[in-house]
Amino acid sequence: MSISILILTLNEEINLPACLESVKWCDDIVVLDSFSTDKTVDIANTFGTRVFQRKFDNFACQRNYAIDNIKFKHEWLFHLDADEIFTEELKEEMRLKISSEKYDAYRVPSKMMFCGKWLKFSATYPTYQVRIGRYPLFHFKQVGHGQREDLDINRIGTLQNPYIHYSFNKGFSDWFQKHNIYSSLEAKEIVKFIDSGRIKITWRNFFIFDPYKRRHMLKELSFFMPARPLIKFIYMYFFRGGFLDGIAGFNYCTLQSIYEYMIVIKIKELRRREKQLPI
Repeated sequence: MSISILILTLNEEINLPACLESVKWCDDIVVLDSFSTDKTVDIANTFGTRVFQRKFDNFACQRNYAIDNIKFKHEWLFHLDADEIFTEELKEEMRLKISSEKYDAYRVPSKMMFCGKWLKFSATYPTYQVRIGRYPLFHFKQVGHGQREDLDINRIGTLQNPYIHYSFNKGFSDWFQKHNIYSSLEAKEIVKFIDSGRIKITWRNFFIFDPYKRRHMLKELSFFMPARPLIKFIYMYFFRGGFLDGIAGFNYCTLQSIYEYMIVIKIKELRRREKQLPI
């Protein structure tokens, strides 16, 4: 299949072997490592991947650096994380669809795994991210702690088959450490966005078929909601059926509520700092 794969890594010796095994069909795999101190690079070399290193600043810059500075073999480039597994169904769907001239990139859903269980309801499946695009046309822009495609939305198609995401493979301590950083970045982005006055809530967008557009509108609206952590838990656990995922669903919804609370209190911290008030 004429697809190259880019994997970003930082101390991923636990996740990387399974990830690379799932894409062994690909003849052009690149690992862009952020100077790991474990066996990540050794594992990547064992699998015969091309390895490059760059100090991490943010996800968008890291991916864009790869696009602009690394020569990939194929026209299409898939962005995969080390804690994600490619499926045969996704591979086959890509083989059938990506040759179309209609789109320059595709959204792909993911299956979130938690405590050995697929969170079909509490992880609000399907949630899409744009992961594959024409190289070197497709770039990213940084938004909060993550990245978003920098491409005309009309040039983006949607794939139905997911990859599998093992976000908790490195343990809860790692999850809390990462989300402490992510919540700071999200808080700064929200304050910046609100102060810019760019938000324009269009109510008809809540009822459009495209779940991608609807998700972005709901996120923007959430910036102004009181009791956001509680609302998020109620939404995920009751309205999205998280209770159907059992105890794993309850724990996951609780963690997401905690993450939302971290963002809220960090927004308040930023506002107090603006007014030069004690924290």
